Amino acid sequence: MKQSDNLKLFCITNKQLNFLEDLPLVLAGVGKKKFKKNYLTCLKGKNIQKKEKNYSELTFHYWFWKNYLKRFDNKTWIGFCQKRRFWIKSKKKIKDIKDLRKYILKKPNKKWEKYESIICNPIKVDSPKRMKLFKRGWKNLIKDPSIILNKKKQNIALQFDMHHGHGLLNKAIIQLHKKDRKDFKKFVTEKTSFNPHIMFISKKKILRAWFRDVFQWLFKCEKVFGLKDLKGYDQERLYAYLAERYLSFWFKKYTKYLEWHWTFFEMKK
Repeated sequence: MKQSDNLKLFCITNKQLNFLEDLPLVLAGVGKKKFKKNYLTCLKGKNIQKKEKNYSELTFHYWFWKNYLKRFDNKTWIGFCQKRRFWIKSKKKIKDIKDLRKYILKKPNKKWEKYESIICNPIKVDSPKRMKLFKRGWKNLIKDPSIILNKKKQNIALQFDMHHGHGLLNKAIIQLHKKDRKDFKKFVTEKTSFNPHIMFISKKKILRAWFRDVFQWLFKCEKVFGLKDLKGYDQERLYAYLAERYLSFWFKKYTKYLEWHWTFFEMKK
């Protein structure tokens, strides 16, 4: 079982997992643990390996951009997934490893010919549980109580404030290049869904532009938020969470995109 020659999918993981090694993926290891020789790692060349705790899978993305992207031609589809989230051929509930092996994406779909990029089918954020909204979004509610009943105001910006720190997204948007600042602000305040997991498939030219824009922004954000003060599940991976929201906006603004099927799968012990 292997990928076609015109599709290269890289699966990023922070630990070795046997079931991954049986899938048609190029494995990429990040973090402090050691990996077998069949895993790509971010230890050599230009890298931000020391920031992995805060950048998560972006650690590999940066290394790939600076050291590996140049190996590819302009015709090959190049994509990224994660140890628990995978691209699949069609909408299908994956029950076990047998299903995953059968339905995991191995080659480009014919539908892709009309598009420049593939991003994950979106997830909605406009129906937070009432108790969680009061507990995590109280600062937003004080400013605008109508959020409780108005689903249009239960947007990406609110969801980010609730889960990753009130006002942090706004502070980050200020650091964006002027060409995107106003549009991205509008995007997060008007949209009630986004394309998750920093998973995307595209070609060399577009990937180079995406990596340039996202890391230019994140490194500016790092000067504002730092690394040491980011603690806990909600904030430690702040730069990955920012990139996840920016991805939905960027690929929709700059490419002809197609939303595609993905699945969550975790091997039971």
